[in-house]
Amino acid sequence: QVQLVESGGGSVQAGGSLRLSCAASGLTYRNYCMGWFRQAPGKVRERVARIASDGTTEYIDSVKGRFTISQDNAKNTFYLVMNSLKPEDTAMYYCALTERSSAFCPLSVAGYRYWGQGTQVTVSS
Repeated sequence: QVQLVESGGGSVQAGGSLRLSCAASGLTYRNYCMGWFRQAPGKVRERVARIASDGTTEYIDSVKGRFTISQDNAKNTFYLVMNSLKPEDTAMYYCALTERSSAFCPLSVAGYRYWGQGTQVTVSS
């Protein structure tokens, strides 16, 4: 059973930075997909970035060049560094993980089996 615990959220002004962490315990999959999702009030949860066990990454267009996803295999911890934050980045951020069963990592919420509890990011203008 994989457990995910996020940390690092907070409140910043526009243009600021935050680093989110997601500590994974019980991770035994050799091949996996890990994603950072966010959900703003009244909006659907969307995948912001993902990293696979092979190190490949993907981002949505609105965060490319500003957010960086990474992993520390020794610590079983995943990170999302968010720079040049904008008010529209305000949301609850979740990390999620699933075993990788194809060449592609899932885009949808339903594709991820394990979820963290979420951490709030608030960006003020």
